[in-house]
Amino acid sequence: MTVIIDPQSSGIAGNMIIGALVDLGADANKLKEIMESSAIEFGKIEVTFDRVCKHGINSTYCHVEMIENKKAPNYPDFIAKIKNLDLDKKIIDTSINVFKRIGEAESKVHGCALKDLHFHEVGASDAVADVIGSIYAYYSLGLDKEEIIGLPIAVGGGNIKTAHGIIPIPAPAVVEILKGINCVGGPVKSELATPTGSAIYAEICTEIKEFLPQTKIEKVGYGAGKKDFDHPNILRILKTTNTPKQDKVDVIETNIDHLTGEEIGYLFENLLDNGASDVSITPIIMKKNRQGSLLKVIANKKYRNDIVDAIFKETGSLGIRITPNIHRGLAKREFIKKTVEIAGKEYDVTFKIGYINGEIISNRPEYEDLKKIAIDSGIALHKIKEMIK
Repeated sequence: MTVIIDPQSSGIAGNMIIGALVDLGADANKLKEIMESSAIEFGKIEVTFDRVCKHGINSTYCHVEMIENKKAPNYPDFIAKIKNLDLDKKIIDTSINVFKRIGEAESKVHGCALKDLHFHEVGASDAVADVIGSIYAYYSLGLDKEEIIGLPIAVGGGNIKTAHGIIPIPAPAVVEILKGINCVGGPVKSELATPTGSAIYAEICTEIKEFLPQTKIEKVGYGAGKKDFDHPNILRILKTTNTPKQDKVDVIETNIDHLTGEEIGYLFENLLDNGASDVSITPIIMKKNRQGSLLKVIANKKYRNDIVDAIFKETGSLGIRITPNIHRGLAKREFIKKTVEIAGKEYDVTFKIGYINGEIISNRPEYEDLKKIAIDSGIALHKIKEMIK
């Protein structure tokens, strides 16, 4: 399963995330209990869930009303209080990660050390409830085991009044939190992306994409925002069935006509050591009917420079072709170790299992394990492969 968070039309806030997750099946009664009890160290809140219609779209609205708010503690004291909450460790740890994102952004904006930071609005009881509630719902639905894709965030525009005065939208802390993440301005002059919502999004998303990927949508949850605009003020979270995973790779090529077989073999191993995912050598006919080889390397772009440098160094090539960001479909894969008995002796063999939509499409033992068994037993490699099958 893949989960897609879509904040492209109306941004993102903590209560919108909670509303969408309740719409997807999280227990509203349990969330109310968790959120109200978790915030008690920071003040008193009351949580209610309502079904609302935002421009024709039925949504869940999580309303967090702050009844009493205590003085905001400094960051170390704040984190100490979160650690003492009676919750599962993984919920506490992930919530602390979210607050750390907010704290680091706030401290950078205000020019103070993290230990001296006072959270003000972010340390308020309602913000604590938003983070704890979102992360609790996230784990309760098992989303920590799924790939979560985030689409670009609408951040709004204009200005907003804060404890520090009137500041532009998106707020400086939001800008810091969303560095490296695709954002869009508007579509209204209002704050659409809050620090809390932005930090939760940044923490739980495993990948950010510009557009909705090719997928089959199974269920949609809508979380309503408080404000009303001339468009639906909702965050939607989509649950989709597993589709072949895609990533982006570089394809790096050059022609070789002057290396020996031994030198090509050395180059092959060198490139794998430098991060190549795959290396292939194909015989070709070059200009003037010279025999040569086409070297093709597939690699993640982060290894591009190391691989190009290695090719130049080892081949003396005067030109290397790079085709960046080629989309590659990937089947889900896992490695399973099994013990097999060959000629009265037990051996460990690792199998690479490939899946598409939960169905096994390949199941192959690793060559290196077969090779070790063949050498140890004296049995031909092809017979070892058949025996293990």
